Amino acid sequence: MKILTKELLKKLPNIGDNEKNNKEHIAHVKLFGGSSWSWYITEYDPIKKLCFGLVDGFEKELGYFSLDELLNLKFPPLNLGIERDICFESTPIKELMN
Repeated sequence: MKILTKELLKKLPNIGDNEKNNKEHIAHVKLFGGSSWSWYITEYDPIKKLCFGLVDGFEKELGYFSLDELLNLKFPPLNLGIERDICFESTPIKELMN
């Protein structure tokens, strides 16, 4: 499965655009892996393959993460990689922070 489709890339603003344009951060992509980790992408730099959004793991925090690094992760015991939640619908990040 392709992690970021052309349709998703069209939805994702460049990193910093939400702040510049005073827009609310909307998570357009949810990735998951392991037993309880999720990454919600609100902005994306296609050149650096750098994401900004919410990381929900040991705790919830906003920040930057590398798509390449995520794609190289393997979770034991079956060495499964990151997957995209194909049922996820765009959601304001503030609703995911609760």
